Amino acid sequence: MTFINLKDAVFNNLSLLLMILAVVVSAMSVIYTKHEGRVKFVALQKLEQQRDHLDEEWGRLLLEESTWAGPGRIEQEAKTKLNMIVPTADMVVVVK
Repeated sequence: MTFINLKDAVFNNLSLLLMILAVVVSAMSVIYTKHEGRVKFVALQKLEQQRDHLDEEWGRLLLEESTWAGPGRIEQEAKTKLNMIVPTADMVVVVK
């Protein structure tokens, strides 16, 4: 084997080795990207589930607020706790 043939053989093997290395690096990056995508998707699903629970709680709180702030409830509390009454016509004074 001459020097030129040896040089060509090393160059061919080196280029083959570099191509194999490039394929392996590319495959590893695909695997890493796929894994990261799955991790992010799982985190997204957890956040969406948390959002749904918070939306449900918000709806319940709005319903509770409307129940507590209803005119009938306020009037009942004013009568029982504050001893207030609805004024009659002769109790009303108009200020000008």
